[in-house]
Amino acid sequence: MFKIGYRTIKTALGATLAIIISQMLNLEYFSSAGIITILCVQVTKKKSVDASWHRFLAGLIAMAYASLMFEFIAFHPLIIGLILLIFIPTTVALKINEGIVTSCVIILHLYGSGDITFSLLMNETVLIAVGVGVALVMNLYMPSVDDKLLSYQERIETNFSEILMGIVRYLRDNDHTWGGKEITETADLLNQAKSLAFRDVENHFLREEDLYYHYFKMREKQFEIIERILPLVTNIPLVVKQSGIVANFIEDLAENVHPQNTAIIYLKKLEELEVFFRGMTLPQTREEFESRAALLQLMKEMERYLLLKHSFKGLPELNNNNRMKKKHFA
Repeated sequence: MFKIGYRTIKTALGATLAIIISQMLNLEYFSSAGIITILCVQVTKKKSVDASWHRFLAGLIAMAYASLMFEFIAFHPLIIGLILLIFIPTTVALKINEGIVTSCVIILHLYGSGDITFSLLMNETVLIAVGVGVALVMNLYMPSVDDKLLSYQERIETNFSEILMGIVRYLRDNDHTWGGKEITETADLLNQAKSLAFRDVENHFLREEDLYYHYFKMREKQFEIIERILPLVTNIPLVVKQSGIVANFIEDLAENVHPQNTAIIYLKKLEELEVFFRGMTLPQTREEFESRAALLQLMKEMERYLLLKHSFKGLPELNNNNRMKKKHFA
């Protein structure tokens, strides 16, 4: 079974409506309005507005070039080629090359008429306006992606917790049972989530910034730190007393991965740990020295991890009603 998406439905309805309106206005070449609508219905509101404006402006430029050359030179196929030689570089220079296809249709309309008149130019202008206008109306509705964004957020946070718990088990017991599937899965989720969040930005003209997009970018940078931590942890030669203390800290962090910003609490705990470690007796063996040095480096990476979260102002708690039973996190 095939699936019909909302954009397909909007395109079909829009093309039909554009042709009906053009016929009601007694426009020549009325079917062209449907083509323009099809081309202007895009995946986001911003892209739809950009495509509509580009096609409208390109259409006006095409009519100007065609009118001058057909009237002052000749109505001949070679002139069509000459018009395109000038028109296409113009649209590229103005960055409105999306309008080339629809403009070519308009040029052929003018060529087929054999005579450039004011009524013909108005006919073509209204055709473009109807096609573009209907497409913009169709794109006023964009389905909310908030639920999908929230789902990505929760899945990424769950994976972060699993990865951190894998680190905890290794630090505490030298446990290698964690398979690591969350690593590749999280990388894919972050790419998909950022793409969806960016699309959401383009559907809100008045929104200055998109918290979800910044949130996923922040998680992506944290994930890069986690990827650096993993080989560091697995190469620690010896389980020492400090390993268990760091493991307890990361376990607490793993149990409290969330979208709000309370990282300052954990930054203070990390600072207290560093002060505590400085007061401990010096390592007695080379393996202990290397292990404690690796743990110190691990703590520095965790500090960077938390500073990234601290720089993010947090997502609205309204988006997390299903978490009401949970405590406040860091």
